[in-house]
Amino acid sequence: MDTIKKLENDKLAETIKEMERQRATLDLIPRYHGKDIVEHVLDEQRQQQRKRLEKAAPAPYFGRLDFKPESSETTASLYIGKAGVEGADGKDPLVIDWRAPIASLFYSFTGQSKTASYEAPEETVTGTVRLKRNIAIHEQILERIVDSYVEGDEKSGGGASDDFLLYRLEESKDHRLRDIVSTIQSEQDAIIRAEREKALVIQGVPGSGKTTVALHRLAYLLYHYQDRMKPEKMVVFAPNRMFLDYISDVLPELGVGDIQQTTFNDWALEILGTSIKLPDTAKVARDRFEQDQQSEDSSQVRYKESIDFLHQLEQTLDQYESSILPAKDLLAWEGALLSKETIRDWYDREYRHYPLLKRRERVQKRIKRWIETEHTSIRGIDPRGEWKKQANKRLQAYMKLWPKPTPLRLYRQLLRTLTNEELPRKWQPKEEDLAPLLLIQRRLTGIFPEDRFDHIVIDEAQDFSSFQTALLQKHCPLGSFTILGDLLQNIVPGRGITRWEEILDLFSEQQQGYYQLDRSYRSTMEIINFANEIIQPYRGNVKPAEPVFRSGSPVDVRSTSNKLIKHTMEALDELKSLDCRTIAVITRTENDARNLHQALLDQGKSVHLLTPGEATYQGGISIIPIYLVKGLEFDGAILTDVDQDRYPDDPFHARLLYVGCTRALHHLKLFCGGKPSPLLREARVGI
Repeated sequence: MDTIKKLENDKLAETIKEMERQRATLDLIPRYHGKDIVEHVLDEQRQQQRKRLEKAAPAPYFGRLDFKPESSETTASLYIGKAGVEGADGKDPLVIDWRAPIASLFYSFTGQSKTASYEAPEETVTGTVRLKRNIAIHEQILERIVDSYVEGDEKSGGGASDDFLLYRLEESKDHRLRDIVSTIQSEQDAIIRAEREKALVIQGVPGSGKTTVALHRLAYLLYHYQDRMKPEKMVVFAPNRMFLDYISDVLPELGVGDIQQTTFNDWALEILGTSIKLPDTAKVARDRFEQDQQSEDSSQVRYKESIDFLHQLEQTLDQYESSILPAKDLLAWEGALLSKETIRDWYDREYRHYPLLKRRERVQKRIKRWIETEHTSIRGIDPRGEWKKQANKRLQAYMKLWPKPTPLRLYRQLLRTLTNEELPRKWQPKEEDLAPLLLIQRRLTGIFPEDRFDHIVIDEAQDFSSFQTALLQKHCPLGSFTILGDLLQNIVPGRGITRWEEILDLFSEQQQGYYQLDRSYRSTMEIINFANEIIQPYRGNVKPAEPVFRSGSPVDVRSTSNKLIKHTMEALDELKSLDCRTIAVITRTENDARNLHQALLDQGKSVHLLTPGEATYQGGISIIPIYLVKGLEFDGAILTDVDQDRYPDDPFHARLLYVGCTRALHHLKLFCGGKPSPLLREARVGI
């Protein structure tokens, strides 16, 4: 092993030296500020190369693959990293980009077959893998070497439990999601490299890497289709701003910028403009997650989020468009009559492909041209144009009979038609009204080029509605989607989907791609098995999470009686002593979080309160309501008040508790202030 380490250290030193030489050469070339377009392009390419070298410098690569193609007599040693680096000769690459076709072998090859192949641009290349080596480099220092496959060595190989993966999984987390290029598993790689025309739906258990895989897929698509896909024409829809902040470093780490990252609400409101106001975010969250689950009219919400409502709305819009044209002739002056049939023909036939407001504008201009044409034949009778002025006034009166609706006003009108109910005068739209309002906006104005996307990612898609997804289809002509979530983590009462078919059926069979990620790389076996017990009676056909073989401390369930602060203080000290860098104290309600936060501050603890509407996650110790933790992960997690009255035995609370428990990577503690929740099943409660 010492010989191997010396060889790899020499290779690392050689690589770093060459990268520094290339960077120094680029630094000597002054920036171009002239007007020559070609020079500007070359200058931008140099700057991008400089950034790649700078970003790759601390850890130039993470793996080595020795591969002998059938068409060659020699075996090539290929080093794979986040960014490709050219060799000194400009021909053989020093480091191969992880997205390159040949790099797929590093992720897909498991040693179960003697041959391996990858898809090159012009052909399928088949050959023999001689070595697959994982290499951990930190700040240009070689820290670890793990050979996951050596040809002829029957002991080499391994799957999810290989040493290098476990080594990475044991690492503590900071307050940001990180890339996984060095540990992408074969089932994840298949998703990342799927065809761009596909609409992928991914059912993934907690900790399966769903979000990270989707972000890596964006980087892969931009690498392979850089002439046809642009980062500014890609978008990631996430559940809230805090989650966006949590994932914000992944794409820059992969060398990708300019991709839009937003929530559906923020995106919709930006398009709809300032006239639409939603209820207070914090109040909505409290009403939704903390009150009686029947307090929200879930049947009405589900109706508005359904594909049936979309179809009914479109049919009603069709009827509205047909009926809105004034059924009236236009008399310009005596002897010049424009019949309502002619106007209807223009509207229905010549301009029917335009959005409604554009059709209105086109018809108005067409009538103006007709007035001009008619007036040329009587100019001798009306030299001062008085008749034409009168005709234009009559046109203005005609157009007043043709309403120019706003999305909100028209939606109110259509809702009355669909529900036979009169809305209150001060009626305010809610989240479930945004997609219908956007649909109406698009019928009125059309979809502008800047609002069309090359690829759309929908994260936590189990909380998305089929209406929202169908609406987004109109914004993505190629139909290129990555849609990911977990049906067992649908914790939004009365919302979202219960079957992935509700989303898949929106796409043609040729477009559909369905994947399951069942292995959880986040939590220890003890935590995953504990969480699986909670959700077992309510998981239906969804497969349980399969833990990677990583054992840790037992889940700690204890009674706190009236000493919650004391037990929390002790637990925080214990977790800190176990090198937990990120810790969550997860409460049932926002009010619980506020009270506990203040109590811990009074005890001198440095803690952060996270509430609905929060835009940033700072790491450290966070006090957070359970309904905000989805998508986040922590080295240690403490769940408070896991009592019978707070978490009764029903599907909603089982999913809520399942989400809370699966946030912990290494250590999980549950505190029961009263009688333990029946969802804890056979768990032993300590004191």
